[in-house]
Amino acid sequence: MKLAGRMDRILVEGAFEVLQRARALEAQGRRIIHLEIGEPDFATPAHVREAAKRALDEGWTHYGPTPGYLDFREAIAAEVSRTRGITVTPDNVCVVPGGKPIIFFPMLALLEPGDEVIYPNPGFPIYESMIGFLGACPRPIPLLEERSFSFDLDRFRDSLSEKTKLVILNSPHNPTGGIIPPEDIAAIADMLRDRDVVVLSDEIYSRIWFDQPPRSIASEPGMAEKTIILDGFSKTYAMTGWRLGYGVMPVWLAEAVNKLMVNSNSCTASFTQRAGLAALTGPQEDVARMTAEFRRRRDVFVTGLNELPGFRCQLPEGAFYVFPNIKGTGQSSRQLAQALLEQAGVACLSGTAFGAYGEGYLRFSIANSLENLVEALARIRQYLAR
Repeated sequence: MKLAGRMDRILVEGAFEVLQRARALEAQGRRIIHLEIGEPDFATPAHVREAAKRALDEGWTHYGPTPGYLDFREAIAAEVSRTRGITVTPDNVCVVPGGKPIIFFPMLALLEPGDEVIYPNPGFPIYESMIGFLGACPRPIPLLEERSFSFDLDRFRDSLSEKTKLVILNSPHNPTGGIIPPEDIAAIADMLRDRDVVVLSDEIYSRIWFDQPPRSIASEPGMAEKTIILDGFSKTYAMTGWRLGYGVMPVWLAEAVNKLMVNSNSCTASFTQRAGLAALTGPQEDVARMTAEFRRRRDVFVTGLNELPGFRCQLPEGAFYVFPNIKGTGQSSRQLAQALLEQAGVACLSGTAFGAYGEGYLRFSIANSLENLVEALARIRQYLAR
């Protein structure tokens, strides 16, 4: 028996491969500092955990409606309406298990073989994986360090064609921590407004920013009706294991996504939706505290990276990653990432795990204690000295 040929076109996520290698070293007695996984190291807020426990006791353990419970979708619609300055109804909201279905399902619903998709590179690897899996044509746009890891707008414009069906934006951005400037968002909207194209705006880090809040392209005039907003609870509320996300999109596309949802997952777990409702409508102090701590870690870690020979690193504006340029070390991204894991006990990701334009960079997650981040800097310094 053979797998279908399309399985050769689907990729894996490099962070989990590195995590597996790091755990194998730990099993041999090594102490590894984990800076590879994009997962907040904070506990899910107490009131959210309590809401889930209460929901279990109250019997929220059965099938729910495929799009998500109405009161939960109402809360999401109100939150997105308030934060993006657009009108959203529950019919625009699809509740799904995690954020990735809002990459997978809309692409399944929209793309035919040969359709072109513009997306950031380096970027979240699942974008490119799903484009290839569906037989669409990838059109990666490099993110430029000299533009704080935003698009070259001239290259973006030149990449648009009659075959462009989907444009993917991600701000705050994984892996660079960059935020697309509002003037660039406006310029991209001007290029797309009159085209037959849909925008997938990955805003999963929408609440984790340090100075200037990110602007959603859905907030631009005429763009809400052609934008899919991807957001969720994993990053903002430290709920990665709860598998709870959502998409906000035009009703005609939400109906298609719900059709795919019922064919694959039936529904999102009922008790996790109760927890998500508590997260959205309850106290937000934990989010503010977590973001403040990420800022503190960012400042210390970036300062330390810039003191290492061969490294230079911009101050990321959002998310919880730093993306230093390591070209001055003379090593490739993959070589250095592997050496840091095996010789220094620091797990990070090669920039090429996020696409070819990530060569010359590493991604470190600062979702670890400040003490461990400082120790990681010391270990990297010792390795470079050797």
